[in-house]
Amino acid sequence: MSYDFHTADVFTDHIHGGNPLAVVPRAGGLSDEQMQSIAREFNYSETVFVFPPEESNNTRRVRIFTPEAELPFAGHPTVGCAFVLASVGEIPMNGDETRIVLEEGVGPVPVLIRANGGKPVFSQLTSARLPEIKDPPPPPEILCEILSLEPSHIVADDMIEPEAVSCGVPYLFIPIKKPEMLSWAKVDVPKWEQSLRGYWAPEMFVYSADDWTNIFEGGHIRARMFAPGLGIGEDPATGSACAALAGFLALRSETRDGTLRWIVDQGVEMGRPSRLELEVDVKRGQLAAIRVGGSSVLVSSGTLYIDGEA
Repeated sequence: MSYDFHTADVFTDHIHGGNPLAVVPRAGGLSDEQMQSIAREFNYSETVFVFPPEESNNTRRVRIFTPEAELPFAGHPTVGCAFVLASVGEIPMNGDETRIVLEEGVGPVPVLIRANGGKPVFSQLTSARLPEIKDPPPPPEILCEILSLEPSHIVADDMIEPEAVSCGVPYLFIPIKKPEMLSWAKVDVPKWEQSLRGYWAPEMFVYSADDWTNIFEGGHIRARMFAPGLGIGEDPATGSACAALAGFLALRSETRDGTLRWIVDQGVEMGRPSRLELEVDVKRGQLAAIRVGGSSVLVSSGTLYIDGEA
């Protein structure tokens, strides 16, 4: 039995940047165990398996696997999958902009695909969920021990401090005072096991800003993401985390009506620089929509032989 696959680099406009993704565009017949094994074989942050939609007005149903587990939602697989399906002709392009809906574990996820000269170049998801905040995280001192940092490196004041937020997948957001301090972070896995594995948001999104004074109204952010529980030592680009981060920041904005925008650069320390573009619509002081987008490039196409034989 064989299946076609394609790979892409997501949240980048050039090959060998961004976050790699594998997509199996017609995955019917694969078992859960086979999909998990294939994801482990690719060993990317995520691999996407595509099926016909359960609701006829949606475009496709997708399942997303890390090397260790299935996720109900993830950003770079969503925008990357849409880009790949459009690039290989699985989804027809309707002019400069095409809108589709992907069914995921969190529900239907709308995706906008932009084309240049008939070829897709950019895709943008709209989060199926708005931010959820639950239990507070461990104290900064514990987080510093896990990240091999000093307590003085973490931002913790009346306006911003470590916080756990979810837009479908929970992340622990840890603000660091200066972007150059991000390169100092190194996860102590035994301490993570002891203090964070059982927490509701064990994946750590460590971020910093060029200018903290106006960060709630938009700006430029640098980030790293560590997810040892998902088999991801470090992720080059994390769209689901950026969706939650944008919502978290927008909740503290003074803007009552309008669209807030951030640029997030991630993966720099890994040699896989990625750029994510975030937008949050605010109406009458309430969050109305969260969007995450970026460029992608097609890298390879091939065939999977499930039984090991051509």
